[in-house]
Amino acid sequence: MSDDSGQTVAIGELVEYCHTQAGLLSGRVETMREEADELLTEIDEEMAELRTRLEDHATGVEGVDAPSTPAGPGDLDLEELEELERDVEEKQLLVEAKQARMQAFQDLAANYTDLAEELQSEFDDGGTALERVIHFEADHDAPAYFESRETLVEAAAAASDESSEGS
Repeated sequence: MSDDSGQTVAIGELVEYCHTQAGLLSGRVETMREEADELLTEIDEEMAELRTRLEDHATGVEGVDAPSTPAGPGDLDLEELEELERDVEEKQLLVEAKQARMQAFQDLAANYTDLAEELQSEFDDGGTALERVIHFEADHDAPAYFESRETLVEAAAAASDESSEGS
């Protein structure tokens, strides 16, 4: 049960690593959820503003006796409304993208948890378990999910690069 550097790899450490990765992913999902909630609040506020403006304009159109006058403060500014509508649509697209990203993070967190259980129940050799984790991370493109943390697959690739350079 040793890696290329002669250090012993314990299955328990790999299980803990998987649980840590799952926890980090879950924490990131919570952060994204808060960001999505903020965007949804902004969308609600902008939709309320759009409704208010449209209602204000509709109440000003009731009578036909009023003479036509140049645009005033009560008149509808279509360009401004269209800009607000575009802003709302952009934020809705951002929310959808965040939701898709959150789902991907949640899926990977669940997969790490499943992997931890698999390591505990199916592996006796730490080296083989380490290989399983490395293959898992490569198959799931795990490094893309961890911006400020090196995954085992990255560490293995770096170690492989170093050993091939030293040869």
